[in-house]
Amino acid sequence: MNTPKHNALLDAALSSIQKKFRTKIITAYFDLKRNCIEARHDAAGLAAGKFCEAVLRHIQKVVTGSSIPFNKKIGNFADECRKLIVSPSGASTESERVILPRALVFLYTMRNKRGIGHIGGDVDANEIDTAVMARTADWVLCELVRIHHGMSLEEAQDLVDSISVRQLPAIWEVAGKKRVLKKGLSAGDQVLLILYSSKESALLVEDLCDWIEYSNLSVFKSRVLKTLHKKRMIEFDKETDSVLLSPTGAQRVEEHIL
Repeated sequence: MNTPKHNALLDAALSSIQKKFRTKIITAYFDLKRNCIEARHDAAGLAAGKFCEAVLRHIQKVVTGSSIPFNKKIGNFADECRKLIVSPSGASTESERVILPRALVFLYTMRNKRGIGHIGGDVDANEIDTAVMARTADWVLCELVRIHHGMSLEEAQDLVDSISVRQLPAIWEVAGKKRVLKKGLSAGDQVLLILYSSKESALLVEDLCDWIEYSNLSVFKSRVLKTLHKKRMIEFDKETDSVLLSPTGAQRVEEHIL
């Protein structure tokens, strides 16, 4: 999962890539992988799009010496990739000029044609689609590591696998409920983990209490939720009886729970 340790490993492996590109590539990659594990197909697709756009800009800089600024929208993604493919060979590698752009077009097309981020895709995104997007992003990242860290493709794959999020999901969604699969967590940490899996929306207190199978709702509110609220891990709204994860709570999940 995206932790400081994992970020540091990738950051070091891609250190020869300019920081403005490297940071966005790494962030989008971890967002994509996390959303795949949590079966958030639309969110995974959006992250895949950001990943493609960050990698494209990096390759543009390497191949042509300039890139589309991050504050400017990429007009036609496939056309921009084709410009790289037909560009004269120079200091860049064949992979950067020819192979990676083709992989990015495939990944970006998957994101666009599966009803992600807009209405009108051929079909809705599903687990197979997000799995393909994740593995394609893995390959792109491995190739970048191979090129910029002087590794073989096998060594790059080992590095990416060591920090990848191919693991047992921490949350299991079943019959309209969310169950925590990670063992040994306190009630408070279970709450944070469940909220993290739904961090874009608030959850009802009653649902949280039921999902972690806490025996008493009143005690759950007073001992668990109020404590987390005081620590600014969550926002506990007593009027709506709902809970929302705070940035501090999200940080705890990423650094200490996952």
